[in-house]
Amino acid sequence: MSTGLLNEPLERSAPPPVPSPFRAPAILAASGAVVAAVLFWIVSGSLTDDAYISLSAARNLAVHGEWAIVNGLTANTSTSPLNVLVLGALTFLTRLWGPGDPLFALGMLNVAVTALLGWVLARTCRRLGLGTVWAVLAGALVVFNPFVLSAVGLEVLLIPAAVAVMVWFALEGRAAWFGAAAGMASLVRLDLLVFVVVIAALSPAIRTQLRRALAGFAAIAGPWYLFSWIVLGSALPDTFLIKQGQASDVGGYNYLTGPIMYFESNPWRTVAAFGPAALALVLILVALASYARPGKRPVPVPLLALGLSGALYYAAYVVLDTVPYHWYYVAPATTLAMFAVLAAGIHWSAARNATDRAVAGTLAGLLAVLGAGAVYYDVESGLPWDAPPIFGNWASAQDYERVGRAVGTLVGEAPVRSPVRSGPSRTSVNASSSTNSPTADWWSRTGWCPVSRRPPNRRAHCCARTTPSSTTGSHP
Repeated sequence: MSTGLLNEPLERSAPPPVPSPFRAPAILAASGAVVAAVLFWIVSGSLTDDAYISLSAARNLAVHGEWAIVNGLTANTSTSPLNVLVLGALTFLTRLWGPGDPLFALGMLNVAVTALLGWVLARTCRRLGLGTVWAVLAGALVVFNPFVLSAVGLEVLLIPAAVAVMVWFALEGRAAWFGAAAGMASLVRLDLLVFVVVIAALSPAIRTQLRRALAGFAAIAGPWYLFSWIVLGSALPDTFLIKQGQASDVGGYNYLTGPIMYFESNPWRTVAAFGPAALALVLILVALASYARPGKRPVPVPLLALGLSGALYYAAYVVLDTVPYHWYYVAPATTLAMFAVLAAGIHWSAARNATDRAVAGTLAGLLAVLGAGAVYYDVESGLPWDAPPIFGNWASAQDYERVGRAVGTLVGEAPVRSPVRSGPSRTSVNASSSTNSPTADWWSRTGWCPVSRRPPNRRAHCCARTTPSSTTGSHP
């Protein structure tokens, strides 16, 4: 065999190009941002009173530098400090071109958080060896959930994003960053410590580096809790301890039976919202069974911890016997939905025969159908919304606007006081600057008016709260 210079050169196959680990996450983050902007256009004219309470707190922080719903009256009543802090910072940013616009700030926050969720889900899927399609499905089940969209303005998007970031760092084994994410989660809602404890306890990489995790947690959460203790008088918000035993507020329905109440209002919408979580419970049992016997364990421990913590969160609220407010279901519904999609993707990838793949494909198909059902119920009543599909107020955003303008014209800057903040009727005499109503005062001060194309969707009313609450100017 000749090897002279005149011979044909040997063919050498070039190595295939290595795909960038950031390309898919960047695409999904950008797509999530666009979707979030569209969704905010849909819901921004239908926010509930609790959302306007958060916006009032953000406005007071940005304009007056106060932690207060009522200008001049400091109150440690914000259940989600991080939500108010970020909204306040973004509202302060909007003062560069105007008087400060918390509603626009809310839109920016939703876009940023949804982009973060898309990025993290894509990175998580890459870590698990799954395609981007599973990240898309998981994100869709979160952002299109009617219970999430019906409570925009509260911390409903921060919750799944914070938990997803914790799971990602746990899978990566980065204990200090996990601790920092856990600190953020505790500032989103203190009850997310259920997720923090379960994920940390079950993830070997975090459990064996607990000091680093605690240091990360203290670095992020410590300054706020110290400030709250010294300046606001308590490390914990006043609303943290009012959840227990409130079930009598809604005709005997409690957190356990709340889904039945929503099912009676609209069966298929409720199935679309809670269906992924129900499938997740089945997948949790399958995963636990795989850990109970020797052999391959397809679902990684941090991912299993995500599912278990979602179920335990639900159980904790059942034990508290609390009211079935729709935003209380966001944490378990969204986290269990993410677990269901990722677990189904793992089973699809690990399928050894046609039967296994058919079972995993059926699960994925059911999740996709439930997601499509959620989208349908999001748009069935027309766009944009005049009222969210699920809400517990006697009044709509348009009612708040009318009352706010009328009261503002009547009393100007004089205070209007009420004896109590009571249930869904707390629409025009709550605690705020000139009218003591965050919602009504919003309309009277800003002059901003949402587009209204149809009367409020009274069919959607459920979860009416008629018993006076023990708090003033904050959602629990």
